[in-house]
Amino acid sequence: MEAFDILLTTAAGAPRPWVSVAPQRLDAAVAELETAVAAQPAAAAALIQVLRASEAVAFDTALAMESLAYSMLLASDGFRAWRAANPSRDRPDDGQPRVRVDVGREIEVRLTRPAARNAFDARMRDDLAEALAFAADHPDALPLTLSGEGPAFSAGGDLDEFGRAGDPGLAHLVRTLRSPALALHRLGGRATARVHGACVGAGIEVPAAAARVAAGPGAFFRLPEVGMGLIPGAGGTATIPRRIGRHRTCWMAVTGAEVDLATALAWRLVDEVAV
Repeated sequence: MEAFDILLTTAAGAPRPWVSVAPQRLDAAVAELETAVAAQPAAAAALIQVLRASEAVAFDTALAMESLAYSMLLASDGFRAWRAANPSRDRPDDGQPRVRVDVGREIEVRLTRPAARNAFDARMRDDLAEALAFAADHPDALPLTLSGEGPAFSAGGDLDEFGRAGDPGLAHLVRTLRSPALALHRLGGRATARVHGACVGAGIEVPAAAARVAAGPGAFFRLPEVGMGLIPGAGGTATIPRRIGRHRTCWMAVTGAEVDLATALAWRLVDEVAV
């Protein structure tokens, strides 16, 4: 099985590494994979290479490999075509805080950009990394809970910022040195993520680094980046395979398919349903 990257079966509730599809949908599921790979071959190939290599290395090394591949793909024809079809908008910074930290019996870190469905922009990334560094250095080693305000935990990266970094090399250094996923991972058993609503791209890549993930009813999960000519760039090729395995992660990322809460729970992408 290790020679393959995605394994489909018509058996219901199949164990890892299989992805179960309804018998009547098998041909369509294969066709969807073929279409997705044909549309973005460089991104799909890079994803597979990174996922395979990441299995045998330390978490921080896996993040570095992901970031290097992500920077490379920002210069690819596939991403350029997506960006041309989806031009970014120039929007002034609203000046609103991106993250709130409350300290009591635990450290509560909240994403506070609900009007944008907590889309991750550079400022949110930096503010979240700073909040998690504060938690790591807290003298009482308090437990930490990460959550998001508004109807969604996070709809993913702020698309208007994609491809705007003037220096891809510097952008790689920033991603690896200010990685919320790495900071959350280093908190170990102290960290719990509570997610709800849309958990897309960074909205699942980052919380998947926590020791425990609790999801609210109706939460759903997607990795859309390959369709943009990229790969997950917020840590997803390191965090998600460590929860659900390389093969299922590859299927999620190549197809961009929505994973519902029941499937996420069965796969252990999330650990519990929070009410």
